[in-house]
Amino acid sequence: MVPTLLQPNFKRDVRSPIFARLYRSLPIQSIRVFTLLGFDALSLSLAWLIAEILSTPFVSFWSLRENPISLLPVLGIELGVLMTGGFYKDGPARRKYLELCKAITLAGVLLLLVAYFYHPNQFVSRSHFLLFWALSVVCIFTARLIGDSALGMLRQNGAIRYPVFLIGDTRHLEQLIASIKQENRYNIVGIADPRALTSREREATFAKIRQLGVSEAFVSWDAIKDRLYLSWQFQAAGIKLNVIPVGLESLFQQSKFWTLGEFPALRFAPPSITSSDFWIKRVFDICSALLLLIVLSPVYLAIALLIRLDSPGSVFYRQTRIGLHGRPFKAWKFRTMVINADRLQKELEAQNESKDGVLFKMKDDPRITKIGQFLRQYSLDELPQLFNIVLGEMSLVGPRPLPTRDVEKFSEHHFVRHEVLPGITGLWQVSGRSNVIDFEQVIHLDLSYIQNWSLGLDLRILLKTVQVVLQKTGAY
Repeated sequence: MVPTLLQPNFKRDVRSPIFARLYRSLPIQSIRVFTLLGFDALSLSLAWLIAEILSTPFVSFWSLRENPISLLPVLGIELGVLMTGGFYKDGPARRKYLELCKAITLAGVLLLLVAYFYHPNQFVSRSHFLLFWALSVVCIFTARLIGDSALGMLRQNGAIRYPVFLIGDTRHLEQLIASIKQENRYNIVGIADPRALTSREREATFAKIRQLGVSEAFVSWDAIKDRLYLSWQFQAAGIKLNVIPVGLESLFQQSKFWTLGEFPALRFAPPSITSSDFWIKRVFDICSALLLLIVLSPVYLAIALLIRLDSPGSVFYRQTRIGLHGRPFKAWKFRTMVINADRLQKELEAQNESKDGVLFKMKDDPRITKIGQFLRQYSLDELPQLFNIVLGEMSLVGPRPLPTRDVEKFSEHHFVRHEVLPGITGLWQVSGRSNVIDFEQVIHLDLSYIQNWSLGLDLRILLKTVQVVLQKTGAY
């Protein structure tokens, strides 16, 4: 017997557009589009009326006094150009004001051409059209700014938001949630791990999503399998699918799409500090380090004396750290702990306050000496690393070099931080220092520095470091 649509056990072909439902977000989107169209139509009508009042009086088809319906082709041309330019689509496109100004200018030129060719022998008030163009820009910009502000306030209070479902690896959930909340237009009504999309759990997951009335789903790249089939499933359920390339975001920012025959291809452009950029940074580091060593030499002597008076042991402490391309080197520091600190750390591992255990962080570390506590609060223990900079092992700004113990706990994607010279300070240090206990957040900050590097960024981080050190932010 051939199965029919009436049979409960009939499983539909999700590829068929007959079964594709309207997107659940369509009602809200429709209201937004029609509201925006209404605001723009009112703005253009007001601009046309004011322009006619202020311009040279004229008798023409385009005069509202003579022909009130002349406003219809004006609105049709203006709104048509804006619609073609994508200024009513969802997302940031409608807030690109420079592009919006260009579109209004193009619409004004088209309107002037239509007016000329429609009645080539009839007088056309140039002042009217010029005033209309200027007033259109002012009125539309003002209306959109007011509309966006009102919409932002409503969404801040929980209105006009899209219910969304999030599927992603637990390692990336916090980052994904933060990114979604930053958009200020979504309500996360459900969260699941990648197992929710396996063949065994898939049907139950879609049933739950439909029950929650979800309009969009966000799925991390590494969580989604059988992408084409799942995209059909989401479309059939009337749910927009957003696949987020978590872990590849640093590569995507400077990458380009191109076409290889009939196939779309993505050319990765990983950020790097090489060639002339590297030498600019290196010369700046060496000159700054030598100058600081000369200026701060009295401070070095005073700290050395205080350390010797405070506790037995050497003034300096040299620890093996992992640097550029994973090569170990000896990082210099003023000693801030008792002489047997390395042995004691093994006994204190159970009290590690780092979220994932990669780093060793302990707020009230009993190994730290009295003078060591003071040196750490103001990061004075890091000053001897200026010698590492001169030797080419470190930079003023970059990812902090970590001990062998921490690097041994790295996941594969953590090693990207070893592709640049480690630094005395960096985005991690100016973003909370020891208060940042999630190593994934540390990696995110390191990648952000690498992909956005410039000499100006280094200078801003150095100035911010001075402020953070003086305020003792996150220091222990």
